[in-house]
Amino acid sequence: MKWIINKKEEQILLREYLYSVRGFSRRTLAAVKHKGGKLLINGKEVTVRYMLQRNDVVEVIFPPETRSEFMKPQPISFPIIFEDDDVLVVNKPPFMATIPSRHHPDQTLANAILYHYDEQKLPYTVHVVTRLDRDTSGLILIAKHRYSHATLFQDQLTGRVNRRYVAIVAGHLKEKEGTINAAITRDPSSILKRMVSEQGQEAITHYKVVKECHGYSFVQVQLETGRTHQIRVHFTSIGHPLIGDSLYGGAMDKMARQALHCNKLTFHHPMTKEIMNFTLDLPKDMAPLLT
Repeated sequence: MKWIINKKEEQILLREYLYSVRGFSRRTLAAVKHKGGKLLINGKEVTVRYMLQRNDVVEVIFPPETRSEFMKPQPISFPIIFEDDDVLVVNKPPFMATIPSRHHPDQTLANAILYHYDEQKLPYTVHVVTRLDRDTSGLILIAKHRYSHATLFQDQLTGRVNRRYVAIVAGHLKEKEGTINAAITRDPSSILKRMVSEQGQEAITHYKVVKECHGYSFVQVQLETGRTHQIRVHFTSIGHPLIGDSLYGGAMDKMARQALHCNKLTFHHPMTKEIMNFTLDLPKDMAPLLT
């Protein structure tokens, strides 16, 4: 990645420029310095103590990234919504895990992305910024390198990465718009399930009913926190489990997976700082339920 120094940025150390202007973390810069990366000014290698001059071309070359032994490239097709040198936005299909786990060691989105990178000869591993459950479909944000990941991770903490979901839940909600504020913790009776509990972590879900039909409701959902299974647990806790959600008591006669889809993603591009907006239509297995 490259930047050209302007008048306001001259006469400061390269180290301070990378920290304060470009948002490098100390960990990210240390990886460049000590693990095989390079810092170049006008094509020549320099140290972080270099004093910047106007019109200097700053270039950072990241070291090759180490991939986990459990992450193997696999030739699996997946829908790419947007891609550039820094980020990848994907429409994750249902029934595909985001990353390998004990229960799903391969055939995951991460395996597919690694193969995609290898085809482009990119020495990256997979940096997941926003993750979805295996059976949830929709938009996922991937950082393509360390700098993007560090920047987007900080943006997540400050609320600059936003997702909106749509879900189909059982019954008709008494309140057509509202907030579910109920702490969530692990269910001691299961290795997978979560439950509402005063001893859990804070969890806040905002919702709005868009349509009611056939004994269920189509709702838009915005998360204020990001707990595991948060949407599924919260709607179950108020008596309206998601259609198709067998883990939390949802009816299984209409869908083979929980009716949950991430249909909107907004973030600030880690390089250009431009606001990026992406939206998706309903997937084929959810749309017929609303007709």
